[in-house]
Amino acid sequence: MAEAALGLGSNMGDRVDHLVTALRAIESIPGCFRVRSSSVYRTRPWGKVDQDDFLNLCAMIETELAPLDLLAAVKGIERDLGRVERERWGPREIDIDILTMDGVTLESEVLTLPHARMGERLFVLMPLAEIAPDMMVNGAPAKETARALEAAGRPDDCVLDADATDAIRAAFAA
Repeated sequence: MAEAALGLGSNMGDRVDHLVTALRAIESIPGCFRVRSSSVYRTRPWGKVDQDDFLNLCAMIETELAPLDLLAAVKGIERDLGRVERERWGPREIDIDILTMDGVTLESEVLTLPHARMGERLFVLMPLAEIAPDMMVNGAPAKETARALEAAGRPDDCVLDADATDAIRAAFAA
């Protein structure tokens, strides 16, 4: 079993439902078990900024899958939830990225581990720092990298969304 960090985001339709459905689908992948999830953060879009805000979270999973098999599984979940490839960094029903996988370094046409830009993205670092504060990101613990990036940005770029967090936690408590 390997521990993997996943980043999830949605900015179209019922964003909370997309995140809940994606987390449930991840748990249903044979050989995958969700260990913990972060709170939900409302974040300004990154890259292409003329779109709705995202809801983002991170999840830690244990998996028996190889990295490319896990990628195929999460991309299947995206398709099942209606994700359509539109434009780079554009709006999406759901986005699931593999951020890290227990010491795996990989660079292929379809997957780079650790994720090449996670250290630049507050919407990844804030939730990741919550559930894995000491995970190394670009040579420093996630919590320190998140604090530095937050200090360099606008204070409302990435903020805790208590209502969305409560809704997702309630969906899993039921």
